[in-house]
Amino acid sequence: MRVISGIYKRRRFDVPRTFKARPTTDFAKENLFNVLNNYFDFEEEQVRALDLFAGTGSISIELVSRGCAEVVSVEKDRDHYAFICKVMREVKTDVDLPIHGDVFKYIR
Repeated sequence: MRVISGIYKRRRFDVPRTFKARPTTDFAKENLFNVLNNYFDFEEEQVRALDLFAGTGSISIELVSRGCAEVVSVEKDRDHYAFICKVMREVKTDVDLPIHGDVFKYIR
């Protein structure tokens, strides 16, 4: 998993092969964030983001890297949740709030 842009640009994180979820591809992330950048200035507007079904946390770390004020990552799988926590500890950020739980219960 690689961070495309922002303060953690080019940083790589090794996702265990045993994971059911796969990181979002670089191509998909580039396209997603090209669209989002037309609507938001992540740093100037103090954007808050919610990453449901966070999986490996690929989108969450990209949001943090680009300057989101707060990112909430909700993931049900214990191993995936632990991986997201590990990645956020490695980059020493307190902007991301990983939540271990069911997305549908969290939304309620």
